[in-house]
Amino acid sequence: MKILHVSPYFMPARAYGGPVESLYRLCLNLSRLGCDVRALATNGNGLGKVLEVEVGTQVAVAAGFEVTYVGRIARHSISPGLVLRLPFEVRRADVVHLTGVYWFTTIPTLLTCKLMGKPLVWSPRGELQRWRGSRGRMRKRIWEIACRLSAPRSTMLHLGSQAERIASAARLPGFSSTVVPNAVRTPTTIKRAPSSGKLRLGYIGRLHPRKGLDNLLEACRILKDQGATFSLVIAGSGRRRYTRELSRKIAALELGETVQMAGEVHGNAKREFFESLDVLMVPSFGESFASAVAEALAYAVPVIASRDTPWSRLVEKGCGLWVDNAPESLAAAIAEIDAMPLEEMGLRGREWMSAEFSWDAVAREVCNTYSLMLRGRPAVGVTAAASTSIAPAGETSPHN
Repeated sequence: MKILHVSPYFMPARAYGGPVESLYRLCLNLSRLGCDVRALATNGNGLGKVLEVEVGTQVAVAAGFEVTYVGRIARHSISPGLVLRLPFEVRRADVVHLTGVYWFTTIPTLLTCKLMGKPLVWSPRGELQRWRGSRGRMRKRIWEIACRLSAPRSTMLHLGSQAERIASAARLPGFSSTVVPNAVRTPTTIKRAPSSGKLRLGYIGRLHPRKGLDNLLEACRILKDQGATFSLVIAGSGRRRYTRELSRKIAALELGETVQMAGEVHGNAKREFFESLDVLMVPSFGESFASAVAEALAYAVPVIASRDTPWSRLVEKGCGLWVDNAPESLAAAIAEIDAMPLEEMGLRGREWMSAEFSWDAVAREVCNTYSLMLRGRPAVGVTAAASTSIAPAGETSPHN
């Protein structure tokens, strides 16, 4: 089966956060299952930056897995070269898998698939979810209408959670959908850094107002006023303006000795980040999946996640807390979890990730979706439920 992934970004474009790693892992594991995988993406790595990669030629990543980077000329993904190459790549493919919604690459891919009669799987990656700080709502609505008109009828939305399914059905009605959560690599060994007795909190991900970091810092101020002893490491990057705002807020709240801005962490540094934590904080205002939760649990680190993330099962599995995203509730949750058996909780979370979130299982579910589409019928399953928890892999609906 020949699969073409079209994306505005691709590894190692880490400026775009978790979806970059997730897309790469999906392609890699699909190739291991025997799929012939090609990825077509721009060389963008955030505004004003491009990857140092070979442009315009196919680069072999692994057996059965190649990527072609096309030069970006403006913004995040404006690339006439990608549009010119699309017909050739789409014609060769059996199924096209598109990543992203509000990108230059989206409508050309939809139209090309429609004109060539190719089945399309479309991963919005949480972009259709809204929060109170969402901007450009009218422009996005117009773009969504254009997408609906451009998309082929044989389009299947690939979503990471039931919460994302509900949001996507409201903005792109009429498409069938499948819920297949992301996966995580569980490390074979963990070398936990010794603790000084102080509760070690961490955040990792993109620095953006949607991620709820302002509320987390306010929660830290509350805890400090209460005399709690803890530390917080914030790992990640974002736009310079917002990053400076966070630094100023840390200073204004007199948290300079408690909160550390660590910048981006990758490879061994990322491993050391998780191994030095007691609890991961995910106070986001909206996530389709939140890969950081799965990564932390794979490292046996309990998690406090907001109710705007699809991780209610943290409580059910006994490996974390799922709370309202407000400074007071976050502070109360941190104080509560400090008195809980963190080591036992972490081990339960690690077992959960190993059992239900392996990349092999997720790739097989996605591959099954491709096969069903090639046979000319949508995946048939359970109608979308009004649940915000992570759904079992492969739950589908033909009538969103």
